[in-house]
Amino acid sequence: MSIRLLTVLLVLTFAVASPGSSAIASSPRQSHRSKSDADINAIGHRRIDHGPNFYSTEKEKDCGKTLAQKVERSYRLIDDAAVREYIQRMAGNLAKNSDARFPIAVAVIDSDTVETFTLPGGYQYVSRGLLLQLAGDAELASVLARGIAHTALRSWTTLATKAGITDLAIIPVTPLPVASSSLNVAASQVESMQIALLTGQDELDADYFAVQYIYKAGYDPKSFIDFVQKIGKARSEADENVSVLLDSFPPVDVRLAAVRNEISTILPTRSGAIVSTPEFAAFRGRLRITSSPTKSSPSASSHCCRNEKVY
Repeated sequence: MSIRLLTVLLVLTFAVASPGSSAIASSPRQSHRSKSDADINAIGHRRIDHGPNFYSTEKEKDCGKTLAQKVERSYRLIDDAAVREYIQRMAGNLAKNSDARFPIAVAVIDSDTVETFTLPGGYQYVSRGLLLQLAGDAELASVLARGIAHTALRSWTTLATKAGITDLAIIPVTPLPVASSSLNVAASQVESMQIALLTGQDELDADYFAVQYIYKAGYDPKSFIDFVQKIGKARSEADENVSVLLDSFPPVDVRLAAVRNEISTILPTRSGAIVSTPEFAAFRGRLRITSSPTKSSPSASSHCCRNEKVY
């Protein structure tokens, strides 16, 4: 399940619970950066999640576990010890250099699609298709760090609190074909209330803190720019017919401008940052042989978020 799928579900739930409410903003909320937000040395000793949240960390963890179980019944995961060890070790290094208050668990989806998504409580999923597009360790760190940033920001439960959802674990993980009437209704609600604008700043926040985690963990933060450009291009080509309002991400040029400004103003210049290693090349090679050509991608009836990609 992706953040965009959650957005659709939030719209439907909110419309039923509070018809005509003006609680959803019609313009992006402004991010107020504190001094500690820009302090690399404060990482791990600060709270970056702001705003009301009626989910305790334990409740969020339980919701995430329940949703993860639903996702893992719908996706085929790559069950390879070397793949799991490498990606989990990198995630652990990034988590130690982050503000996340949950353990981070990463699984690789056995699919050629290009997608990644993060559930409440630190559960993160990345597709083989996305991993094979990456050029090195630092680009992989960029993917994982964004998910970890969303975990630290508690994006899911903060958004759920705003929408009045008291239990994320009850959200069904089921197929939502593009042609379904439910999705069309949701799209109409999204366009009228501009829910995407509510989450656009959340994505900029995730970029902002992810770049810091990459830097702190020893990777080259400029690789984040390469990652956004590369995946943004693939995404625009794949989703060119999708309404802008169904997309919680700001335009790529807006994201890149913000990241470049952050790198130049708050990250001290250094040498020796990791870009790519032979270990990453071995990891990519392993990924290529973990899925037989005879394996098929999950069918429309088993894929929990077909057409719901998050980058």
